[in-house]
Amino acid sequence: MTDTPPTRWCLSRRDGAVCTRAIGHAGLHNRAGTSLMWSDREQDEPGCRGSGATAQPAPRLDDGFPAGRALCPVCLGFVRLTDSGALWRHDAFRGARSDREASRRADWFNAFGWEG
Repeated sequence: MTDTPPTRWCLSRRDGAVCTRAIGHAGLHNRAGTSLMWSDREQDEPGCRGSGATAQPAPRLDDGFPAGRALCPVCLGFVRLTDSGALWRHDAFRGARSDREASRRADWFNAFGWEG
């Protein structure tokens, strides 16, 4: 086994679909397995359409993750809640910021699934 760094994926989205090409790719963005392709000018704004939706805090793992945040049903990011129980305005989730966060997210989805 080699110590190759993990592939970093493109962060572009179109109508909620995530580009499935490596970061820094040349040419159009696309979603593998579909005919959906788009340019940088056609990509979604980073703000998530789930902002402001009513939500409940997600169940916690033993270590406290996700620390009282709710799972956004649109972008699948863990987002803070307002005092009224709505998702804060947030950018669409575009990938974990660290290996630790990716590991905690994987553990959470394995424990609670997509309906958490």
